[in-house]
Amino acid sequence: MHEIEPFYNWRHMYVSEEDERSPFYGRAYSEFEFSQTIYNYYIHPQWDDFGSRTLYMKVLMADYDEHYVVMELFGEWNDAIGNDIMYLKRDVVDPFFAFGITKFILIAENVLNFHSGDKDYYEEWFEEVTDEGGWIACINMPEQTQHDFRKAKLNRFIELIELENWRVYKPIHLFRLIDQQILNRLA
Repeated sequence: MHEIEPFYNWRHMYVSEEDERSPFYGRAYSEFEFSQTIYNYYIHPQWDDFGSRTLYMKVLMADYDEHYVVMELFGEWNDAIGNDIMYLKRDVVDPFFAFGITKFILIAENVLNFHSGDKDYYEEWFEEVTDEGGWIACINMPEQTQHDFRKAKLNRFIELIELENWRVYKPIHLFRLIDQQILNRLA
């Protein structure tokens, strides 16, 4: 698990720890000291802790002019025990929303398990962004994780999208592609 790194090819365009509006502003990372774990397995030190014991993230891009953010998730999304959605919503989403971000792209290909809990935070997040013309999209969630996500009917709030090779896109092109897909689904 320690070899799985956040996507880094956009770092020349955006670095969350250098963005004063990011909840991760000012964070310092070590390339050599592995201190964070998921179930006693060390993970790469570039992943950001936001309060969950089992789910970590990296903000890959925040574009305040286009009102979108791309976040890569890693680990186990556990709302049943850890209420991970509460931490994600309160400690990451709300600060971005306060700066006008209304479109959220979650890269979830490294979310290995999902355990559902309350739907309240999903509903709140969905209502806030849709009132502002926004949306929430989850990209490439593994099939077994999607199954549990759909079983909890959370796909009513977060669009589940399969997108091959998202890494070949520049952030603005990825955003526009997903935005168009969501608009097509609504039409």
